[in-house]
Amino acid sequence: MKAIIFDMDGVMIDSEYAYTAAIKEVMQSLGHEISEEYIYSFVGTTHDFTWAQIMLDYQLSGEASAYINDMLERRELIVERDGLITYPHVRDFIVASFEKGYQLAVASSSPKREILRTVEHLDVADYFKQLVSGEEVKHSKPAPDIFLRAADLLGLEPSECLVIEDSKNGSLAAKAAGMYCVGYRDSQYPEQDLSATDEIVTDFFEIKLDPVEGAN
Repeated sequence: MKAIIFDMDGVMIDSEYAYTAAIKEVMQSLGHEISEEYIYSFVGTTHDFTWAQIMLDYQLSGEASAYINDMLERRELIVERDGLITYPHVRDFIVASFEKGYQLAVASSSPKREILRTVEHLDVADYFKQLVSGEEVKHSKPAPDIFLRAADLLGLEPSECLVIEDSKNGSLAAKAAGMYCVGYRDSQYPEQDLSATDEIVTDFFEIKLDPVEGAN
């Protein structure tokens, strides 16, 4: 392996609780109760995909962009209140991986501005060679587009990339791209189906990495 590609939400930061709360608030304002289990089924997908499906399932009219903007505004208030919550050891793992010679990238369905905020919050922006957003590709996870774009930007073959994902959709995307996939499991949330992954960890330092041969 020559590169590690990180998903962001649920891997680098615990953002699922904020998105879940924001979606529930939007739906409650429209007179609908929506279960957390239903919301978790969209983990790893884009906002456009999520709201297109919610609108279909709940027969909502209007523009998806309006619901997305409402959700993001509510999520922002939650993040301002609670701050960005990062996972234990993720920064140490990023630094250690970089020092072992791995090229690092983020491939997240979230908007680019949120990816930038996360790497700056973790103080790891200088360690990442590429930051790829779902806004940059045609098809959302579980399609492999975002991971293939990350590999292309890194100048590597998919088989040279290791992906860290927390969701069913993300792990299916990584495997469809032909990459080794490590599933990161956060026990405080309902278990995602990570059966497509090559291994599952609950702490980053369970991932064993050899130094990249020939790396400076």
